[in-house]
Amino acid sequence: MSTQLLLSSPLPIQSGLIPRGTRVTVFENIFVVFLVLGTLVGIVVIGYMVYNAYKYRDGSGNGKDDPEDTPILGELPSGDSGGRKLATSFFMSMIIVVSLVSWTYLTLLYVEDGPSDQESLNVEVEGYQFGWRFTYPNGHTTDGVLRVPADKPVRLTVTSADVFHNFGAPGLRVKTDAMPGQETETWFIGDETGTYTAQCYELCGTGHSFMKAEIIVMPPDEYEAWYENTSNESESASMEAAV
Repeated sequence: MSTQLLLSSPLPIQSGLIPRGTRVTVFENIFVVFLVLGTLVGIVVIGYMVYNAYKYRDGSGNGKDDPEDTPILGELPSGDSGGRKLATSFFMSMIIVVSLVSWTYLTLLYVEDGPSDQESLNVEVEGYQFGWRFTYPNGHTTDGVLRVPADKPVRLTVTSADVFHNFGAPGLRVKTDAMPGQETETWFIGDETGTYTAQCYELCGTGHSFMKAEIIVMPPDEYEAWYENTSNESESASMEAAV
């Protein structure tokens, strides 16, 4: 089944079961679901263990009427009720695991492809030793600074001019490889204005730790005003000419 067909499936998406929004929101939802489910499973397992430990404690007398139902360390329950409990727990665990895997898979498909119902800003990203170069649709190039509008999908096409790099911005949950001669794609939506740090996460030489860039998420009107005044020249080149 194709990715687009899965993502266009109306039932899980329209019901709100599959989270949508920014990458930050999606990954936070995944974290919360795993945290809540893991906590509930832990409470049930530990609670049932403590209950049985107390019920069949030494001297309680429980289990004497039906020794087959008495738990024995290292052995599966052999009584009728034990078999039913084992089958019930198996099928419940199977349903939970299959549902969780399916939900996570559909969610990560969205993270992989990004939103398709909004017009995105396409920016080319080139890594080099030791910095990041950004090229906008109008040909304007900036070095070390990426400006984007808030609440708008931004799609990055990432490559490298020399060795292997990895472009990552933890605050926006963005991370992808930058490989010479190849292109990778990723996306993000900055829902809050501010400055985020992007850096290289692939050991690429002596200046690796200094290979950083700023991602400035601006109010849409301020971004439009800035973008209208840009040209197909590099900001760094213009600054050098001015000096």
